[in-house]
Amino acid sequence: MLSRFHISKRSSLSPQKAWLIRGGAILLALVICGIITTITTGLNPLDVYATIFQGAFGTARKSWVTWQNVSVLLGISLAVTPAFKMRFWNIGAEGQVLIGCLASAACMILFGDKLPNGLLILVMLLASLFAGGLWGFLPAFFNARWNTNETLFTLMMNYIATQLVAYYIIVWEVPKGSGKIGIINQNSQMGWLPQLAGQQYLLSILIVAILTGAMYIYLQYSKHGYEIAVVGESRRTASYAGIKVDRVIIRTMTLSGAVCGLMGLLLVSGINHTMTTTIVGGRGFTAVMVSWLAKFNPIAMIFTSLLLVFLDRGAGEISSVFSLNRSFADILTGIILFFIIGSEFFINYEIHLTNSAETEGERHV
Repeated sequence: MLSRFHISKRSSLSPQKAWLIRGGAILLALVICGIITTITTGLNPLDVYATIFQGAFGTARKSWVTWQNVSVLLGISLAVTPAFKMRFWNIGAEGQVLIGCLASAACMILFGDKLPNGLLILVMLLASLFAGGLWGFLPAFFNARWNTNETLFTLMMNYIATQLVAYYIIVWEVPKGSGKIGIINQNSQMGWLPQLAGQQYLLSILIVAILTGAMYIYLQYSKHGYEIAVVGESRRTASYAGIKVDRVIIRTMTLSGAVCGLMGLLLVSGINHTMTTTIVGGRGFTAVMVSWLAKFNPIAMIFTSLLLVFLDRGAGEISSVFSLNRSFADILTGIILFFIIGSEFFINYEIHLTNSAETEGERHV
């Protein structure tokens, strides 16, 4: 007798079972990657996995760099989360971070020899928050007032930010004709964030850790967080409940952009001490995946950010150690991400096996 699959949406699933499904998906992905590795390269998969770990945490410096990369990705993911929870598709985090970088770099270059360092950093902070907030405010304002498409609007703002950065790199290039700014205030270190315990990356990690806790409290326990959740469920319902939807959209996107601007400050002033058009490195788009995989939970985003950074750094390591094309490492990363994303289907839906006779009988009834 023929059998058929019947797919239905789950009414509920405990967080423990959901993470168990995700863990099973990761283990299955590792098995598949091991088989592919053995067939295509003849390498021992366990050696490859050990090398991935070495690439991320093999030395103290590698560990610091890994956690710093996690903090940057996590910070940008936190920034886009309020907008996504509101079902406002902010694809402009790349540009919002970049414009924050531009604001910070401009302050360092223009006021580096005119202000005390503490005051300069404060000015940089305000400038980056304002610039990022403005980049978030504009698409929200147009959407709230004239119902423009926020996906296209925020995406186009990325290109504007990139071209502005490219223009000012030529204006401030050192030396002239190099097409690069170089290390800003290298001798005086004006505008550089201070190091904690002699570690270059520790301050940015701590700032993002505090930001994670603050964002969790804001989304879960504040009035604004409640309004964001209601607007995300239904704008019409939120309006009936007396929530000023337009105000919530503008406020939330301005906050989202401002947090991106803060991450721009950390990139320029605390980590790289320079500015390029590629300084964000696509993390504004990767943050979308981090936020969705974590179900908009800031605490869960720590683990999703760590997983993606771990895979990325490990992929580079196996490429160099085993003299493999970087594309092979990216294939392994893609397979693992495919299984993780695919596991969300089994978390949200359940599959029942029914025979065709029962199905036909139900139809006739």
